[in-house]
Amino acid sequence: MITALANPQRFMSFTRPLAPALGIGAAVLFAVGLWLSFAAPEDYQQGDTVRIMFVHVPAAWMGLFAYLALGVSAFFGLVFRHALADAAARAAAPLGAAFTALALITGSLWGRPMWGAWWAWDARLTSVLILLLFYLGYMALNAAIDDEQKAARASGVLALVGLVNLPIVKFSVDWWNTLHQPASVLRADGPSMSADLLAPLLVMGAAYKLLFLALWIVRIRAEVRRRRAGSLAAAAAGRA
Repeated sequence: MITALANPQRFMSFTRPLAPALGIGAAVLFAVGLWLSFAAPEDYQQGDTVRIMFVHVPAAWMGLFAYLALGVSAFFGLVFRHALADAAARAAAPLGAAFTALALITGSLWGRPMWGAWWAWDARLTSVLILLLFYLGYMALNAAIDDEQKAARASGVLALVGLVNLPIVKFSVDWWNTLHQPASVLRADGPSMSADLLAPLLVMGAAYKLLFLALWIVRIRAEVRRRRAGSLAAAAAGRA
């Protein structure tokens, strides 16, 4: 399947109806998720502040997921030279950076009433900030090199290095004593939160996932069109 979709023409045909369908699904899930979020009861400790969780936690999940998509795409681009791999990596980076920035901002808004501070050099917060810096570094390096093939190789290597940070982000709350609470959903013994709070969180998480996939496909398709236009312009200039 992956090999078949590595052909730009097949990819464009396959994803033409897919992006709108994913976008509609995301919109429906966001509507349901927001309704459930406001209908959920207040937390006995956090009060209404707990509702920030329904924005913050899925954004953090997607920051990690988008970087995994970026790293895997960079790997295929470097090792197997798939035609769409670099386009997929380039398309994922700004989306992942946006989700990660949203996680940091909403985390600050959540942390102020809970911890009494907007920011702390906590292991989880610091590793997520490093994740954002990897995103920004990838985009900056890609834009700094004029030759697209050299830019793809250099930024691809950086993307692979950044994969090391993903388990650090995930397990930072287990490896170090931190202000950040431990995992409440993805636990070996099952979620630790009540169903009233878990349901809107999972719905919002699914909405974020569909939104990312829809936007990722749109951006990859735009990148394919940009490269086709560049190739046509270069061919026309060569004939002139």
